Amino acid sequence: MNVPVENELLAALTQLAETVKSLPGAQPKPDLLPLFARLDELAHRLPRDTDPTLLHYLHKKSYEKARLYLQGRDAENQVGNCRHV
Repeated sequence: MNVPVENELLAALTQLAETVKSLPGAQPKPDLLPLFARLDELAHRLPRDTDPTLLHYLHKKSYEKARLYLQGRDAENQVGNCRHV
């Protein structure tokens, strides 16, 4: 991964994962909408030659799969309902 927008995307996906993990004890509950908006904005900025697997994960809102993919851990992803990893 060497595209700057992919680095920003990974940071945003990591922030989302950490925020979701903290939800059970968080008071007040964090607003996730800005994080989702940021992820959508970054996904739209990806170059045309972005790997179709990453684009698929983002299109399907499979943010954990997208994060693992960007971390080089795509092999850990489980096959989804669409039969795509």
